[in-house]
Amino acid sequence: MTAAPQEEDALMKLTKKSHACVRLEKGGRTLVVDPGGFSERDAALGADAVLVTHEHPDHFDEGRLRAALEADPGAEIWTLRSVAEKISAAFPGRVHTVGHGDTFTAAGFDVQVHGELHAVIHPDIPRITNIGFLVDGAVFHPGDALTVPDHPVDTLMLPVMAPWNKISEVIDYVREVKPRRAIDIHDALLTDLARPIYDRQIGELGGTDHGRLAPGGATEL
Repeated sequence: MTAAPQEEDALMKLTKKSHACVRLEKGGRTLVVDPGGFSERDAALGADAVLVTHEHPDHFDEGRLRAALEADPGAEIWTLRSVAEKISAAFPGRVHTVGHGDTFTAAGFDVQVHGELHAVIHPDIPRITNIGFLVDGAVFHPGDALTVPDHPVDTLMLPVMAPWNKISEVIDYVREVKPRRAIDIHDALLTDLARPIYDRQIGELGGTDHGRLAPGGATEL
């Protein structure tokens, strides 16, 4: 995947961490989204800002977030109430509660919040809250939902494999969002054996540039 033509100082570097976690860097600042229990233990370390979409442990690991905040007194978190309530008392003024429709600036990144509920896993399982983050009007991370933001998306972080989705829904989601490109996330449950099937079907039917990065792989946006 190639970066869109932009001024060099405006480029944003995206690094894929394991599962649903991504790391964004721009102008010497770092923002990390969803450093959960399926991601690297140090995924949140060194981040100036952390965004968390919801409380499930593959997206939110309390111990790892506490370690990141303790390591850097300037680091802050933006998340929904269910997560903020678990960690805010220990870090006064550094954990910010946000919801659908909110906008804020974190570590120099402009962020819009979209969505309210986690996707349905099963009708017998109560739905929890879930928010997605649109960063710099370009990169959208939906968490565990197929939220369509009311804003054009350049790069869609695409949840490809979860207990709550199937590939036809993933393909239709890409078609509805219409990003310039889609990059896989939420893929820890997807085996290498099945990867080519997903790559081919999403690539052929999604209607956009589709790709994936191995954990640690990076691209400029």
